Amino acid sequence: MSRLYIRPTAFVDAPFGFDGQVLRLAGGLGWFAAVEAIRVADGRRVEQRLVPIDRLDLLGEDALAIVERLTAPRPPLRLGARTIPLDQPRVMAILNVTPDSFSDGGSHVDDPAGAAEAGIRMLEAGAALLDVGGESTRPGAATVWEGDEIERVIPVIERLAVGGAAVSIDTRKAAVMEAALDAGAALVNDVSALGWDDRAADVLAARNCPVVLMHQRAKPEGSTDVLIEVYDWLEARIAWAEERGIDRSRIIVDPGLGAGSFGKNVRDNLALINGLALLHGLGCPILLGASRKTFIGAISGEAPVEQRLGGSIATALAGAAQGAQLLRVHDAFDTVQAIRIWRALRDEALSPV
Repeated sequence: MSRLYIRPTAFVDAPFGFDGQVLRLAGGLGWFAAVEAIRVADGRRVEQRLVPIDRLDLLGEDALAIVERLTAPRPPLRLGARTIPLDQPRVMAILNVTPDSFSDGGSHVDDPAGAAEAGIRMLEAGAALLDVGGESTRPGAATVWEGDEIERVIPVIERLAVGGAAVSIDTRKAAVMEAALDAGAALVNDVSALGWDDRAADVLAARNCPVVLMHQRAKPEGSTDVLIEVYDWLEARIAWAEERGIDRSRIIVDPGLGAGSFGKNVRDNLALINGLALLHGLGCPILLGASRKTFIGAISGEAPVEQRLGGSIATALAGAAQGAQLLRVHDAFDTVQAIRIWRALRDEALSPV
């Protein structure tokens, strides 16, 4: 038996003059005039074809539910006193308080006031929320005891929350989630998709806050159809979370770009970015975290971390063009500027002539 997957494509600048020929992607600023219909059987693509929007009936009844999820507006994030609409891409700025993160480890160790000030500057640059992390996910990084992780992140979160900032906690540990939410964080970003700590799902079920479920695997798998693999894995993880009392409306999905801990080679990462719009079929907001990743350096002549800004912005814009609602980045000012230009182009296309 085969299964149908639908990837929006043939994007247009505006819907004017195309009644019945375009659909709006996830309630955002993108419209698509066709879909790539992919049928998979026994783990292999057995059919791929382009289907115009006005001929979706050719795909049969099983397409209707997918199209509904593709087009349904995503509800805004309600993060404490802050509400963040998801009708356009928003920047989630990374604020690490670790000694060994691959990109900016050590910048704010033992300096919560300095870390909070850095976070405020990113918010002033236009970031919508801050993702605070106290444990590195770089390849080979040691697991941090939850007490140490709490000691690193809580003073920073408290300072930011008092100032009204929207804060996410980047952690795999239930105890850290609880402490961070009590301190004022309002979103949990778990790179293990609640799979590392047996208590994490219970914590999230009891708290009325959004959670990011990220795909990861042990190592790159070569010939695997990574786009379909990630879709299926995230779909199963969403169902798992729902069974444990976490409503789908609170779930954000992340395809987990990157090598090392996330198990993607260069081709995997590029395939996921190219096919990102397929993941809207899950019916959840999409977070894209490509900032300064190893694959950007590999494509750029092994450029070091500090020389990956251009590639990071390029991937952020590629994500925005395919409807990603959250862009997790290190370089808030530059990414926000790029997204503002992208948004200005969309606004011009949507302005009456």
